[in-house]
Amino acid sequence: MTSPDDPSGDRRDWSVIVESGVAKTNRPVSSAVAGREAATRRHEPHEPARENLPQKLYEPRRQVHNKRVDGPFRRFKWLMMLVTLSIYYVTPWLRWDRGPYAPDQAVLVDLANRRFYMFGMEIWPHEFYFVAGLLIMAGIGLFLITSAVGRAWCGYACPQTVWTDLFQHVDRFIDGDRNARMRLDAAPWTWGKVARRGIKWTIYLIIGFWTGGAWIMYFADAPTLVHDFWRGEAAPVAYITVAVLTMTTVVLGGFMREQVCIYMCPWPRIQTAMLDEKSLLVTYKDWRGEPRGSVKKAQKNPGQFGDCIDCQQCVQVCPTGIDIREGPQVGCITCALCIDACDRVMKDIGRPRGLIDYATLEDCEREAAGGEPKSPWRTLFRPRTIAYFMIWGGIGGALLFALGVRSHTQLTVAPDRNPPFMLLSDGSIRNSYTLKLRNMESRPRDMEIAIEGVPDAAMWTDTIAYRDAAAVQTVTVPADLVRQVRAYVAAPAGTVPQTLTFRVTSLDQQRETDAVETRFDAPETE
Repeated sequence: MTSPDDPSGDRRDWSVIVESGVAKTNRPVSSAVAGREAATRRHEPHEPARENLPQKLYEPRRQVHNKRVDGPFRRFKWLMMLVTLSIYYVTPWLRWDRGPYAPDQAVLVDLANRRFYMFGMEIWPHEFYFVAGLLIMAGIGLFLITSAVGRAWCGYACPQTVWTDLFQHVDRFIDGDRNARMRLDAAPWTWGKVARRGIKWTIYLIIGFWTGGAWIMYFADAPTLVHDFWRGEAAPVAYITVAVLTMTTVVLGGFMREQVCIYMCPWPRIQTAMLDEKSLLVTYKDWRGEPRGSVKKAQKNPGQFGDCIDCQQCVQVCPTGIDIREGPQVGCITCALCIDACDRVMKDIGRPRGLIDYATLEDCEREAAGGEPKSPWRTLFRPRTIAYFMIWGGIGGALLFALGVRSHTQLTVAPDRNPPFMLLSDGSIRNSYTLKLRNMESRPRDMEIAIEGVPDAAMWTDTIAYRDAAAVQTVTVPADLVRQVRAYVAAPAGTVPQTLTFRVTSLDQQRETDAVETRFDAPETE
């Protein structure tokens, strides 16, 4: 280790400067970080020592107690919470009549039978491209929302936001509003505080339990699963899933809250690629609000203070505890509650609303220069958002088209490879095949199997005797299932190798058909 005073060295001091997170020395040491505001005592030898530095290298979490507020954005959050929670908790109980051979749960992920039911749509494993298309639409829809109105998804419809909002309302119901909760946190542990905490955490557990319980109902018939669950007859995975989701819901929504949005979620970091100077964001108009001063100061000194009276209402209502007046931040989820709080204050002191408002960077520059901002609708309908919407709509249209034209009758054919053919006693040549007939209707269907391409060929199966062999046979396929048929095809002596076509046709009003070409093997002729 070389000393900074050693001319033969590189003037670096690698001595330990921290211990258990606390700075031990202020001696000059080398660092790649040279800014005075850097949270370290490292600096280049030619720089002055940094004096104004917190002793801790990290900041502990500050509990966020957001204040109750009313306004159009808060009411919209109420509406979104009601809609999203209703969809989540009620959907497994909705019924959908698919006939006597299919489940009647409207939305069901049937892992045992590898089916996904969503109202009138049924997705089979080989049709997973429908699920992939829906996921792609969800991703593009998120890009569309972010490019248009910032993190509006995070502010209103994200599950973390919805459940956090729900838990915060529980806090207000049990402990009171912001000031009461702060006093209770600072108070010593008394029996009254223990009782309040016990009641509140019990409600947390109930919410978490119903959240986990609702989730497993998407994977089995809801009434049957609830009956088996409370009788202790459900599968062990059901109890494990409910326990895990209960704890994660309570921990993430009840205790971690804004830490998930700020530190754990990757979307705040990704969203910067989706935003530009034309995106609507919750913005503090500093050219109008600064310098800050109380109403009394503004009255005594006209023209010296801006509209912001530094009442801290925008900070107190924020669910993540940030100060929007410091500019765009990773902690802002664009819930716009600060707009409701600020507008109410501006109304009370007789100043125009919009000190904090949805605005684009372009509009901010225009308004700061004395111009008029554009209409929000003109801001939303711009080339970038229109392009996202067209891509999103195009994928949705393609999925609907594919869903509308898909056939509910499908056939796969696998010829035997060992041996490829057999010579029968009468000189005829026999090939064996495994057929899989897929009936995607919720009712049994008779299907006609025909062979084409090999002259005078006849077919029989394990359930159809050789004496009844013919070029066309009929089998019944159960509802919503794949039936495997072992088929044998015999051709007269002298038949050469050639292409054989299996064609299946449903014998109902739909008359759906599917055909598969395969090979009919025979001895090679010289």
